[in-house]
Amino acid sequence: MKRTGLILLCLLSLTAGRAQYDADAAWERANGAYVQGDYELAAIIYDSIRTEGYVSSKLYYNLGNAYFKLGRTGLSILNYNRALKISPSDPDTRHNLKIAETHAKDKIEAVPVFFMRSWIRSWRQSMSSDGWAVMSLVMFAAAMGLILLYLLSRRLSARKAGFYGALAALILAFVSVIFAAGQKNDMLDSGEAIVLASAVPVKSSPDNASKDIFIVHEGTKVFTGERLNHWVEITLADGNKGWILESAIEVI
Repeated sequence: MKRTGLILLCLLSLTAGRAQYDADAAWERANGAYVQGDYELAAIIYDSIRTEGYVSSKLYYNLGNAYFKLGRTGLSILNYNRALKISPSDPDTRHNLKIAETHAKDKIEAVPVFFMRSWIRSWRQSMSSDGWAVMSLVMFAAAMGLILLYLLSRRLSARKAGFYGALAALILAFVSVIFAAGQKNDMLDSGEAIVLASAVPVKSSPDNASKDIFIVHEGTKVFTGERLNHWVEITLADGNKGWILESAIEVI
């Protein structure tokens, strides 16, 4: 009873209003609770920071860690994925996500992807949207400098270096803009979701009376499609698809 009162008091103080909300103090309380092994309280406070509108890869990472310690595989995988949307190259998040995924019941083999497409996607995910945006500006500035070298230099070798260097820098700037837009689009709406229900049937149509095709379990990543009433069409990494209750999943 005493512990329940403490948690309720914490929740009331954290949600008293944005004007009175101290995110830094809440962050410190959550970190302290985590260090002391009170993962439930840590998760509650981290999540209250999130619901107040504060977003960061570190917040999602810590929230994923707290849920993992509580054995809530689906929520830990969900938050690790959210952290990677913001900081896709973070090695700690990727490592912890792989560990959490080993606790998911469903082991789904993804449909093989053409190696070039996979390589480009991996390259794009090596930096965040902001990182690629900065890269595009740097490449554009370099291109302008190399164009000046081409225009002002009297040496043929320098002019050639300026011309080809500017061309390469402009191409990289263009690619960086495309990658920045792609990363931004993935972060805002990737169409990916995580199953949070312990086990849920996937139906052949958006109807409770329809046939069960297969069952998915907590922690499985799905790709969302068409929505109808409280149902959403999902596709698994192996290509299998069907309809599932919207309440059983949460979009990354």
